Amino acid sequence: MTNTAVTDDLKDANDEAGGRVSGAADEGRTDAGTQHFDAVIVGGGPRGVATVIRVAARLRADASLPRPVLIAIVDVQEVGPGATWLTSQPAEYLNNTTASATTIYPDESTPLSGPPSPGPTLVEWMEQVARAGSHPAGDWVTAEAGRLRALDFTSRRLQGVYYRDQLDAAAADPAINLTEFTALAVDLEQADLEQAGREQTAPEKTDPGQAGLDQTTPEHTAGTTQAPDTAVVLADGRRLAAPTVVLAQGMVQAKPDAEVRRLTTFARTHGLRYVPPGMPAERDFSALPAGETVLVRGLGANFFDVVGALVAEWGGTFEEVPGDPHGRLRYLPSGREPRLVAGSRRGMPYRSKPVPYSQERPFTPRWATPEWFAELGERTGLDFAAEVWPNIAREIADQYLAALAGWAPEALREDLRPAASETVHVRAGSSTASGADVPQPGAASSGTDAPLAGAAGGNSPESKVSAPWIPTLEACRTGEDVDEVLRTAVTDPRWNWTIADLRRPTRGEQTTPEAWAAFVETLVTDELASMSEASVHPRAAVNRVMSVLRGSAQQLGAVGAVAGSSLVRDLHGWFDSDGLFLASGPPAGRVRQVLALIDAGIVDLLGPETVVTAEANSTEGGPGAGRFRALSRITGRTAESSVLLETRMSKGRVPHTDDPLLQALLTSGRARIHTVDYVQTDYLEAGPAEVSETAETGHNLVDEYAREDPSVVVLGIPASTTQPGSAIGATPHKPSPLLAGADIAAKQIVRRAVRRTVRGPAATAGAEAPEAEAGTPAAGTFAAEAPAGAETPAESAV
Repeated sequence: MTNTAVTDDLKDANDEAGGRVSGAADEGRTDAGTQHFDAVIVGGGPRGVATVIRVAARLRADASLPRPVLIAIVDVQEVGPGATWLTSQPAEYLNNTTASATTIYPDESTPLSGPPSPGPTLVEWMEQVARAGSHPAGDWVTAEAGRLRALDFTSRRLQGVYYRDQLDAAAADPAINLTEFTALAVDLEQADLEQAGREQTAPEKTDPGQAGLDQTTPEHTAGTTQAPDTAVVLADGRRLAAPTVVLAQGMVQAKPDAEVRRLTTFARTHGLRYVPPGMPAERDFSALPAGETVLVRGLGANFFDVVGALVAEWGGTFEEVPGDPHGRLRYLPSGREPRLVAGSRRGMPYRSKPVPYSQERPFTPRWATPEWFAELGERTGLDFAAEVWPNIAREIADQYLAALAGWAPEALREDLRPAASETVHVRAGSSTASGADVPQPGAASSGTDAPLAGAAGGNSPESKVSAPWIPTLEACRTGEDVDEVLRTAVTDPRWNWTIADLRRPTRGEQTTPEAWAAFVETLVTDELASMSEASVHPRAAVNRVMSVLRGSAQQLGAVGAVAGSSLVRDLHGWFDSDGLFLASGPPAGRVRQVLALIDAGIVDLLGPETVVTAEANSTEGGPGAGRFRALSRITGRTAESSVLLETRMSKGRVPHTDDPLLQALLTSGRARIHTVDYVQTDYLEAGPAEVSETAETGHNLVDEYAREDPSVVVLGIPASTTQPGSAIGATPHKPSPLLAGADIAAKQIVRRAVRRTVRGPAATAGAEAPEAEAGTPAAGTFAAEAPAGAETPAESAV
């Protein structure tokens, strides 16, 4: 049994101030509706869990505290999994990272000043669950854990159970007394113990179950003085006070904009169904009308999750198409399917991840090398589009042309085609333009064939010199120059492609519905081949470059090398969006299913630049009096429906978030938005942090006057620009800013708890942070580069 107390914000309002309690006799002293703890963590997802784990590790290493540390953890959805990994969400909602990419415990790769805290990775936990043969959360946990391998994509709910189990393990430590609140935090206030007229000290550590802060012992009362705590205010008026508050909300959502509000009102007035943007686990997409048209907006990661859950509800089945070399599926409908007409700005779904355990294309950068990125990282004021992007674009173009020279050499301009004597990769069943005999990879290429001689990405430096397009790419100065090289190098319209086509697949030109249908057919064919032959397909080559380089590019913004205007406009704008599209897509198995639905006509891609309007048929309103209408400005195609599903993520920019706590802090001036070169970013400003036991503070909230509040620690996504890499989940054997930040928060929690116990509350205010220029990391600040291919949870964009 863990000494964990659970309260529920939705229980009877007449319950005692602390809510219903189980497991512990006293979850914290209560006075006038305020409960007191050593720490309150707002956000019950992985950052909150990691912080509790790091507190437990520090307490195990130093047993000087004569009582348990009292921690309250608050989450509006579910403590442990948090919103992204809710354990109640459909099994079809999948992670876009493999099981091997997840842990919640730091290893030797992550710089920490605190002690180690070994524990199971997600894969190791899955093995433990499979061996046990059962799990309290349900038989589905055992079944999924036993079925999946390290490079498979787990469901989000399974990862949520993993986080919950690790929180329970930390809470089982007698040095921790954890209280959970399923509640909405709406503000922070000062809570003065003197108002209650009572001292806050610790009990004897004779019974951890009695670990309240309202008990005193003679040896710890001398010298205590009154000091204010910071109180987390819940939506029902309760206050949870502590000397340390940790804000770990994770991915905040956006306030409904004017369009969403207008569509919501229109649907209510006219009896239509509208599902607004948001986390899929918090939305209901089920029970769609069979045989009718349903409009869908958004073709990112959420789209694939929603379609996967809908297919399970419909009851249709998939079967392999006999003889197809790339694993094409055929969908056999049940008769319960609607027709999903889907559109977005690009008009194309996110690209797939490679098939698990398949060989990816080898890639060694020629221009965007680690040394080049390191040199740029020493500079300031970089224009990302002018000074960084051209080299990344060169790498993409080089790899596309090199792969195309093997896959379809006849598509290249004649002077760029490989000679007959060169060894090249080709697709199954094809031949080179010269008719030379070449290796022929099948549907499951091993990737062991030699790469094209002269193509960057080969292992021989000599081979990189002879690619005939290299001198032209060397002369390029802008991304537009690189696109011109691509445009002129490929003469076959079937393969003529530029990087700008990622955002505007028809290059902004209007096209006919028939031409768009042909484009979609080609897209399906290429996506299937790219997944199954990722080591040789030109499409996969482009994805691979972005997967490898996007982390290094983002790190330039993290270390302050990119000018503020370019950071917001370029790096955090179109580049991040392109990176998600190419390298943060869904698992290959799910993509095959969506492509089969496109083949079957159940999913219909409307076209790029999709806009949605609400059109009333009469002025009276009511059922049947209005319809939603979608239009692609490129294809001219339209569709109408009484149902509109938003499968785009409403990922919140902090200045426009719907999080009431962050709103309150910004409105009152207790927090401010981080600026770079006087340009406002989308994130909160938090102070720097040193990986050092001598540092008293770290990652603390910065107010409108640039003052740090030592009692409030901000972790993760809401402070992404001042905590580089912290939005990315922790991966074994990769430096994790998420876990390093959790240790920095845990250090402050434990130190203030010790000071409160030994010297009284006056000692808990924390030393004043040393002065530093706002937003400038201090020496020793932890800022690890994101590993190649690492993901942010459940990201999606239209």
